[in-house]
Amino acid sequence: MKITFDTNVLLSSTLWYGSVAHKLLFKLINSNAVIYSSMDILGEYNKILKRDFDYSEKEATIATESIFTFVNIVIPEQKLDIIKEDPDDNIILECAIASSSDYILTYDNHLLNLKEFRGIKIIKPEELIRKL
Repeated sequence: MKITFDTNVLLSSTLWYGSVAHKLLFKLINSNAVIYSSMDILGEYNKILKRDFDYSEKEATIATESIFTFVNIVIPEQKLDIIKEDPDDNIILECAIASSSDYILTYDNHLLNLKEFRGIKIIKPEELIRKL
């Protein structure tokens, strides 16, 4: 199974121990699922840690670098302009396409409203954890 985490799921899975996203992350790792990200997604993750969680530059860098232990980085070749209301969400779609992901996991309504994009199912972590 190939999965792209939206930034909000990445945050939830790494900052809130015991959250559904955190539990799912460990289930996915233990089941040999492949989790994908991109440098754009990790850049957004780093920025949010500093802006919203008061991480110092050093703390944010350490937290971001720890993600490399469980994600595979892809370099999207295609720039998309699908989500007009929040163009930053397009980086998630770009990563999922580049990695041929089966799922995008997100809490973002702009993405969830799509339900599916080019054969990639877009769901909340709660939905996938029920399927496992």
